[in-house]
Amino acid sequence: MCELLGMSANVPTDIRFSFAALARRGGETGPHADGWGITFYEGRGCRAFHDPEPSARSELAKLLRRYPIKSRIVVAHVRKANRGRVSLENTHPFSRELWGRRWTFAHNGQLKGVKRLSLGRFEPIGTTDSEHAFCWILSQLQERFPKPPRPAALEAAIADYALALSELGVFNMLLSDSRVLYAHCGKRLCYLTRRAPFGTATLIDEDWRVDFAQETTETDIVTVIATRALTRDETWTELERGDTLVLTDGAVRVLKGAQPVSRRRPAPEIRGAA
Repeated sequence: MCELLGMSANVPTDIRFSFAALARRGGETGPHADGWGITFYEGRGCRAFHDPEPSARSELAKLLRRYPIKSRIVVAHVRKANRGRVSLENTHPFSRELWGRRWTFAHNGQLKGVKRLSLGRFEPIGTTDSEHAFCWILSQLQERFPKPPRPAALEAAIADYALALSELGVFNMLLSDSRVLYAHCGKRLCYLTRRAPFGTATLIDEDWRVDFAQETTETDIVTVIATRALTRDETWTELERGDTLVLTDGAVRVLKGAQPVSRRRPAPEIRGAA
């Protein structure tokens, strides 16, 4: 499967350290050699970079490792293709506009039958099951909320739609609207939060060690979420299957949902399924 990397922080933060580990997994220390992408939010806008080449050998990835783009929300992905050919249009993260916000989405896993779900104005550009799932989520949100809803209602809806998609297979996702980062664990995700007093960390995939006390202030809060732990000397928290994380300015809230939808509560209606 693919691997995910996300970050939420209360101040613009450099993610090059974590991205270096993810990039190595794209064809060197891992088999995810079918493209990669990363999105950095800057206020309501964002910078996005995509490459269908393996990130471990990508010249663009090497450039980003040298270029300290600072952001409060980051979504990144390295791909192991299983649905859709290796191409730029099939490279995550995907993005669309809803309610005047730029939404970004990345997924790993496989979803059987997801392309039978009907969509509204959001149409896939590529051929992956992931992009179809993203378009379906946004279609459901737009139909349910013609105007931007209150945060609690939006969080609950996203968690419900993620659980519904999990009924179709493995659904690990990162999703952001430029203000909040949402993460759903369908099989495997973990996270850690760095805050004062800061310590040192060493990457698993590369001989790179950072003393975060020299890179941060006492008020900084940074949460990193990944498919697998990126460092060997920090404590990563494994999410339970079905859980959805809501990350705002580095702070983490967990919406519990460990049991499958069928055992927990009726799944949201998936309209348009064949």
